[in-house]
Amino acid sequence: MDEILQQPAFNKNVLEFLTVANDYCLFIEGSHKYELNDIISYVQKICPLLYLKGSILPKTHTEYPEANERFVTEENWEIIYHDLLGKFQDDDRFWYLDEWFFIDNELSKGSISEFLADIYQDLKDFVMLYQKNSLDAKQNAIQSVKELFARNWGYKVILVQKTIHYHLFKDSGQPLT
Repeated sequence: MDEILQQPAFNKNVLEFLTVANDYCLFIEGSHKYELNDIISYVQKICPLLYLKGSILPKTHTEYPEANERFVTEENWEIIYHDLLGKFQDDDRFWYLDEWFFIDNELSKGSISEFLADIYQDLKDFVMLYQKNSLDAKQNAIQSVKELFARNWGYKVILVQKTIHYHLFKDSGQPLT
């Protein structure tokens, strides 16, 4: 039993990330119940925590990659996206410089709702797979969410955080330099 608990799947950082990811997913699933200001306030606080907790996940070794699964369907994603878009409305779109696909100083158009739904999808898949009663599933969940952090949701968390910060303080009278 002690040997199992020494596995990276039960590492303190993994369990803390699981808690934060689950909280994010529950909030986003219930976003239709909240006012826009409540959503912005929550996102402002959860984004740095998600990034921090995602960046310190341990490396894991997966012996059985076939134990990896995805749970969020396109329909689930669409519901989350439209609920959020209904809240953000005209404040949803923003421009950013995409360092991943940088071409001649061209700006990309982003969507807070789309990025929050993408983050939700990766985190919900992690939470659902981690909750399975199998060490292999847990290891796959950690490896997958760590890889997705590097190439997807980690970057989107940063862009959403920047945009939310702008929305919160654009009318403060202070220059945003």
